[in-house]
Amino acid sequence: MTAPTVPTPPATRAEQQAALDAAYAHCAAINAEHGKSYHLATRLLTPDRRPAVHALYAAARTADDIVDVGADLPGREPEAELAEWSRAALTEIEAGWSDDPVRLAMVHTVRRYRIPLEHVVDFLAAMTSDLDVTGYADMAALDRYMWGSASVIGLQVLPVLGTAPGVTREEAAPHAIALGEAFQLTNFLRDVAEDVDRGRVYIPADVMAAHGVTREQLAEKRHDQRFRAMMQEMVDVVRRRYDDAAPGTPMLAPESRDCVRAATDLYGGILTEIERADYRVLERRVRVSRPRRVAVFARRLTGAQLARARLRVTSPSRR
Repeated sequence: MTAPTVPTPPATRAEQQAALDAAYAHCAAINAEHGKSYHLATRLLTPDRRPAVHALYAAARTADDIVDVGADLPGREPEAELAEWSRAALTEIEAGWSDDPVRLAMVHTVRRYRIPLEHVVDFLAAMTSDLDVTGYADMAALDRYMWGSASVIGLQVLPVLGTAPGVTREEAAPHAIALGEAFQLTNFLRDVAEDVDRGRVYIPADVMAAHGVTREQLAEKRHDQRFRAMMQEMVDVVRRRYDDAAPGTPMLAPESRDCVRAATDLYGGILTEIERADYRVLERRVRVSRPRRVAVFARRLTGAQLARARLRVTSPSRR
């Protein structure tokens, strides 16, 4: 196994900036294509914060796709690909540059916002575990997995969003963790059918057993009252995570709060859509409609604009 090549940045600052701009634009396009709710909410951020969120999203999406999409395609070796991508990412964060657009934007974001390297390491470890872990015995085991796959994502985004005057990052961290977990648990409930097709189940085994639901039932896409009751319990679990996250929003920088509120409304809306569909997520992928997404964005836009106006008054240098 050879060590990753340390990339050399372009010779001039203008060339470096052009490469960075292109890398961030590439990440924004990935976010727009694959994370419509996140991307819409991100538009409520100040322009200086948006690229970093796009970069973190694109990096997470890329690593996740290596595991999921790579496993579905003949001739691909997701384990080797993820290991190579991970080694390159960690080497490039230390070096300060990458020739890969997603990793370049991530490297720049991690270094600019002083995101602890262990958060990146823990995320990559969680993605690696998806290659051979197919289920979780209980909620505690799922929470341990989500530390790397969701909690640290919340912690990575937190310094980009910033905190309110007098609030430390450490004070806001537990709520950022809870929100990352709530978002991922929402995905797990929405994507039960898709995940089981890949051989993975993210609903705790003890919860399934308590309701008499089996992996075979999930694989066969059989909806019944047992499955419905299990999903109802899990929706309640996820809503409690959103409740745990809620006190963190006022702790954020004022100009970042409406982005988080919009993202929470949109992802919380997925739970509502699951309920409206009578929990029939085995048959189809529920989603928040485009008119609903636009309505949430419009409702939060005024607050975001007012926060930016106040920011321009109090911090003229950021105009």
